[in-house]
Amino acid sequence: MKATERRSALGLVVLVALHEEPMHAYRIHALIKARGKDRLVNVRGRASIYQAIDRLQRLGLIAVRESGSVDKRPERRVYEITKQGRETTGHWLKEMLTETGDEFPEFLVGVSFLTVLTPEEVQQELTQRAERLQTELDALDAVFQQAGDVPRVFMLEEELRRASVRTELDWLGSVLDDLRTKRISWNDQWLMEIAAKYNYQIDDREGPET
Repeated sequence: MKATERRSALGLVVLVALHEEPMHAYRIHALIKARGKDRLVNVRGRASIYQAIDRLQRLGLIAVRESGSVDKRPERRVYEITKQGRETTGHWLKEMLTETGDEFPEFLVGVSFLTVLTPEEVQQELTQRAERLQTELDALDAVFQQAGDVPRVFMLEEELRRASVRTELDWLGSVLDDLRTKRISWNDQWLMEIAAKYNYQIDDREGPET
């Protein structure tokens, strides 16, 4: 399988870090957190970094430049990006910027099955989500107020996130309003009636043996 067919968000973040200069895993992890990229990828523990590095190395996208020990500390391998790694970084970025429909956010899954809960429970949980998003939006607004004359190209990530949060907050407000006024509501009897009305015709017979 080609490396360009096995992209990952964390793998790309590591590759971009190594685009700047060779470095060891600890510095990669620290750099990701210092630049706020831990909001984009899960790097709570350094183990995820080591796993990503191992995978990138197996794909030939990075290589060990040097290794040694400092002040009797455990050996630290310094990694550098390879020519193939630089090419793959470009491929992955282009794919990520152009492709749609390949993301599976948990919130969307939750929304699709929210009738398993009661309308009151859904209202309570969505209210909490809206409050958290409002806190995030306030924080993003503060970032822009403090940004000063930072070139826009370095603020695009925050711009997109702020626009997404605002859009979701507007949508949540509409749903919560309909839940409060009972324009959106359901109960077990109603759900059974709807299920019977729109029942999918599924052929549940056993398929041919292979």
